[in-house]
Amino acid sequence: MNRPELGTVFDELAVMVRRLSTAGQLNMTAAAVLARLRRDGPQRLTELAVCEGVSQPGMTQLVTRLEREGLARRTPDASDRRVVLVEATPAGLELVERRRAERAAALHDLVSALAPDERAALDAALPALTRLVAIHRES
Repeated sequence: MNRPELGTVFDELAVMVRRLSTAGQLNMTAAAVLARLRRDGPQRLTELAVCEGVSQPGMTQLVTRLEREGLARRTPDASDRRVVLVEATPAGLELVERRRAERAAALHDLVSALAPDERAALDAALPALTRLVAIHRES
């Protein structure tokens, strides 16, 4: 499928989803880092920078800000004390969950405005969309 409108729709969806959750007043990179830490557990700062597509100094600044806000902390790696890992704090994990709940409620309201056949089409597309996410994570 090479449909240019698919890219346009995904761009618009990304903007829409970003705006659906405002808890914590996080920018997208900060929200993505906390979500990644929740999903994948503690990670090296360099790994976070690569995964989120930001420079290491930029990620260092972001993690410092998240630490100041009590949302993340740096801890030594148990297997190599020279290595520092970044992990979400309980407050950071709670904020991720609050943002997810906010987004889910807003999406529910939006989807309920669709016609029944449109809702069915979204339901039918969920497995393929889930697979797209998995393919992206594997790459």
